[in-house]
Amino acid sequence: MLEPGRQATVEETVTEDMTADRLGSGDVPVLGTPVVLALVEAAAVAAVADELEPGTTTVGASVGLDHLAPTPVGGTVTATAALAQVEERRLTFRFEVTDAAGPVARGEHVRVIVDRDRFLGTARDRG
Repeated sequence: MLEPGRQATVEETVTEDMTADRLGSGDVPVLGTPVVLALVEAAAVAAVADELEPGTTTVGASVGLDHLAPTPVGGTVTATAALAQVEERRLTFRFEVTDAAGPVARGEHVRVIVDRDRFLGTARDRG
């Protein structure tokens, strides 16, 4: 059973491919916001993966992200997502991303538990 308090952390070293200028999300060679979000989602997925019913998964539904500081190529970032609230299939996470100098980003991320096959069928039907 999913309970608030579950959390997970992922860590990455920033590469050129992770920068805003490479991703098209800006024109500076620092960690891009899309990668910050991907790290947060990876941490949230990991936090609940071993508690989900067989045949289910979670999908991202919304995010509120404050990107507070730049991280250069070669810097290491750590994203931690903690499950703050469970409302039926809706899971709300609070997250923080840090580097050696301190906070990089923080916010809230919502994921929804779905039946994997049904979800993929819906995606196929939309194609």
